[in-house]
Amino acid sequence: MCISELANSKASVDNEDEYNIRVVKTLYDALNSFDVKTVHRLLTSDLEWWFHGPPGHQHLMHMLTGSSSSSEDKRCFTFVPLSTVAFGPTVIVEGHSKEHSVSWVHAWTVTDGIITQVREYFNTSVTVTRFGDPQLLSSPVAPVTVSSSCQSVWQSKLCDNNSVPGLVLAL
Repeated sequence: MCISELANSKASVDNEDEYNIRVVKTLYDALNSFDVKTVHRLLTSDLEWWFHGPPGHQHLMHMLTGSSSSSEDKRCFTFVPLSTVAFGPTVIVEGHSKEHSVSWVHAWTVTDGIITQVREYFNTSVTVTRFGDPQLLSSPVAPVTVSSSCQSVWQSKLCDNNSVPGLVLAL
């Protein structure tokens, strides 16, 4: 989807979650096709970035900043989303690279069609929780755990049953 189609689609999208998912999927398409112009239009210039995982797996940083030592390094990792879910401005994307033997999760924050934050997790189990009254929290995903003030609404699915660190992302 080109950037003008994306901008025009906001009016036709009834659901904020659907629109934010489209923004993030457009970013992955642009990254994988090396469409720098679209990447720049989708990301804020002061993107907040958190990374958790082995330092050798900072593939997204290398793609966005061009900090790899060779062009081969920049092209060796392709992000292929396997699942995508949104909770308002937060879009969670999970993927796995068999070639690199890693699983990854990205948590993007989309504000008015612009990506303002990414939390990147490699070989890490991620559980997303929401705080507040469970009666007021709606989610397209069945809760993993329910309490009176904190509801787990999404959990990563690890490939190959590897033992990895776990983190909780609170929304």
